[in-house]
Amino acid sequence: MMTVERCQEILASPDKITVTYMGEPVWIDKVDATTRTALVNPESRPDEHKTVPVHDLVEHPQH
Repeated sequence: MMTVERCQEILASPDKITVTYMGEPVWIDKVDATTRTALVNPESRPDEHKTVPVHDLVEHPQH
């Protein structure tokens, strides 16, 4: 389960950190700490944006 703080760290990081939403890799575009949501877009469909609860995002360790 992702936290708002970790989501903000990932967004600010220059590194590629794999994050998924419902099993699909996504890019984090924006984090709203007040509503605890993130604006994301699937890596495979960069023009498709959606707002999702931060706690539904999953970080995957780098190999």
